[in-house]
Amino acid sequence: MTTWRKSSYSGSSDNCVEVGKGVGIRDSKAPTTHLPLSAETWSAFLRFARFPGTAR
Repeated sequence: MTTWRKSSYSGSSDNCVEVGKGVGIRDSKAPTTHLPLSAETWSAFLRFARFPGTAR
């Protein structure tokens, strides 16, 4: 079973995206489905989110 984590920026709202380590991401409103992401893809996404001008 995967432990899903939501951003601390979401507060008590259930309108958020959750991350499951080694699994992917999902919408908290539709927890039965998720978008699988590799560790490499997730790292690329985080780099882009932090430094948008450095996309390759």
